[in-house]
Amino acid sequence: MEYMIGVDLGTTATKVVLFDDQNQVVTTVSKAYPLYRDLPDMAEEDLDEIFDALMDALHDIVREAHFKKDDVVAAVSFSSAMHSLIAFDEDWQPLTRVITWADTRAVKYTEKLKESGLGDEIYKKTGTPIHPMAPLSKLLWLQAEHPDIYNRAAHYLGIKEYLFHRLFGTNKMDISLASGTGLFNIFNLDWDEQALKVTGIHKEQLPTPVEPYEYETEMATEYAVITGLPSSTPFVYGAGDGPLSNLGVNAVKPGVAAITIGTSGAIRVVSDQPVIDPKGRTFTYALDKDHWVIGGPVNNGGDVFRWARDNMFDAEKSTAALLGTDAYDLMTQIASRVPAGSEGLIFHPYLGGERAPIWDANARGSFFGLNHGHTRAHMLRAVLEGITFNIYMVSLALEEVVGDLKSIQATGGFARSPLWRQMFADIFEQPVTVPEAFESGALAAVIVAQKALGKIDDLYEIEKYVGNSNTYQPMPENFDAYRELAPIFIRLSRQLQTEYENIANYQRKHAK
Repeated sequence: MEYMIGVDLGTTATKVVLFDDQNQVVTTVSKAYPLYRDLPDMAEEDLDEIFDALMDALHDIVREAHFKKDDVVAAVSFSSAMHSLIAFDEDWQPLTRVITWADTRAVKYTEKLKESGLGDEIYKKTGTPIHPMAPLSKLLWLQAEHPDIYNRAAHYLGIKEYLFHRLFGTNKMDISLASGTGLFNIFNLDWDEQALKVTGIHKEQLPTPVEPYEYETEMATEYAVITGLPSSTPFVYGAGDGPLSNLGVNAVKPGVAAITIGTSGAIRVVSDQPVIDPKGRTFTYALDKDHWVIGGPVNNGGDVFRWARDNMFDAEKSTAALLGTDAYDLMTQIASRVPAGSEGLIFHPYLGGERAPIWDANARGSFFGLNHGHTRAHMLRAVLEGITFNIYMVSLALEEVVGDLKSIQATGGFARSPLWRQMFADIFEQPVTVPEAFESGALAAVIVAQKALGKIDDLYEIEKYVGNSNTYQPMPENFDAYRELAPIFIRLSRQLQTEYENIANYQRKHAK
């Protein structure tokens, strides 16, 4: 039997999935690690914790597979969270932890770049909206607030590039992840001279851009021993998690949108060429040089649902622990008792600032319309509806750029919730299709590996392996409520934006 391994490097966990020669899931292993928020707006990871998670997960999956003598792992391929940055000195010693996409400490320098007009010029060449998530902004922040690190830094990598460097001694970055840095020109497929000039760094400090189909062999012996994989096993670079999510749910044809909600969320479509939004609201990232993913990411997805669980539903957490069930299932049962529209309660989910569609790291969450009749059940349903309204608002901007959305494929943790899936169908007034296989990112990474090794001719082979899917039809009886509330949600987000900076600065000033 010939197996393949797909690795999904996430913000709070690394998942490793073993596939057989029919691209069916054999087993999965997941290893979690903390996201450090020691200071206001900080969101960092520890390099060793992520490396150890990868080693442990690969070791465990090899052990659980019980390979026979003639079985082989043909490749290990990667899907990775985007926008991370790590600084290293000339001896490749790390000077920082992993500064993740969720870190917004660069907000002040991002706003200055926008106000200067240079931000818009750079966006139109890089396709990455000007926001603190991007390494472009993070470099400006390091230069201004940590000159000791900035001046010592000889190399900059993201987390996946660090893993490859440690395993193979390489210094490369696939063009998919490069296209999310804000430093990469998506039209000439190289580091952008203007972006480099703005940050004050040189091309030599950045990794060499490569196709997602490039791979490495001859892993360091000590790591081959730890993982149980032969040193000669090809490790394929793969691509960013957003582009691969589209591939993994077969949302690669024109007008087919993929909606993903995990910790964060996004809505994306695929184009055969880069497409730039004149208003700067959407991103354009590479899947490969022939497939470009256009969409909008949101900071606030499943993590907001988790916030609601941890702060409003302690009893359900305890009950679920005793019963051996999922607290989220109990919560959605409670929310389902409330009618569509939460009886006029609106929630803006901006607990972690926001990327698309408002691109404001100072944004903060709020309930609007609370009255004596509202309960925590209303608040919970409003939380789920608020996350959905926000994705819907992104979709309106996306349609201005790429045209009408013809269908929706859904993936991520939210796709397991019947209530949440139905909300999407009702608010978007479109059927929502959910593949039964949830390991879409890892499957897509494996498809990339198969193309890299010449086992398939093109990425459209994915259609054979996505498997069965369930489609959720919109319920017209809910249309009126959502049609009336969606415009209020959108207008409020614009009106509140005038005060987001003030309340965010107050919170930073009084943070403990």
